[in-house]
Amino acid sequence: MFVGNGSDEVLALIFASFFLKERPLLSPDIGYSFYPVYAQTFGVHLVKIPLEDDFSIDPDAYRQPCSGIIIANPNAPTGLLLSLADIRKLASEHSNAVIVIDEAYIDFAQIESGNPEAQVSAVSLINECDNVIVTQTFSKSRSLAGLRVGMAFGSASLIEALTRMKNSFNSYPLDKLAQAGATASVLDTEYFEQTRQQVIDLRTSLTAELTTLGYKVLPSHANFVFARPKDGNASAVASALREQGIIVRHFDKPRIAEYLRITIGTAEQNERLINALKALQVDASVVAE
Repeated sequence: MFVGNGSDEVLALIFASFFLKERPLLSPDIGYSFYPVYAQTFGVHLVKIPLEDDFSIDPDAYRQPCSGIIIANPNAPTGLLLSLADIRKLASEHSNAVIVIDEAYIDFAQIESGNPEAQVSAVSLINECDNVIVTQTFSKSRSLAGLRVGMAFGSASLIEALTRMKNSFNSYPLDKLAQAGATASVLDTEYFEQTRQQVIDLRTSLTAELTTLGYKVLPSHANFVFARPKDGNASAVASALREQGIIVRHFDKPRIAEYLRITIGTAEQNERLINALKALQVDASVVAE
């Protein structure tokens, strides 16, 4: 296990440590926006692999020479989850490459129905796949973004390499406040489970409400949903909501320009959003008439 000052530092050190310059790094064409930044910063050749039409990841599309693969799982901004079987497949087919699974949102992923022993985190694979390294953060499910605590889990050799790289640039550990806060968060399992489950339940209800309004909502395993308005005019919806002080994320990019990334709020915030969207639909129908 490796601990760093936020998962962004951990990811930066991973880019600096593991990806050979003569072979590319593979990543989905729709994913965490900082991967291309890291790649450019550290001189890594990043090749983007297109997601399927339903925004899922096809492991077979990654069958090409590479020095590594990096995937956010659940993915951002789609919220879709790649199975452990598919991650294991990637690791076995690329035994000479480092497979990085960025699990910033993994605590919001739902366990397989009816099987409480089922695993969703790739941390469960690190003992059998010595080329898999998994990153996690305290910023999302533990609501400690300002504390800057991130982790990586992997084989002893990968963690040793990561530690050597960190000590070459910044040998300072987490400050005492971050250590105390992170430790207290890990020990308070009751509060963590309560708030995590609350987000999952609110995500389910928000998805149902949006679907009723005619939105296409991808099956999310994160603390947000990725939704397409019925008319596909996501930009106009985002602008209209912003005028009311409701901020949703719109990406003016190929393939996802018709979608909105909507973070799960409190029950009251979600209700305000839904009421605003209903009002927009009423206004649109009046204008059409």
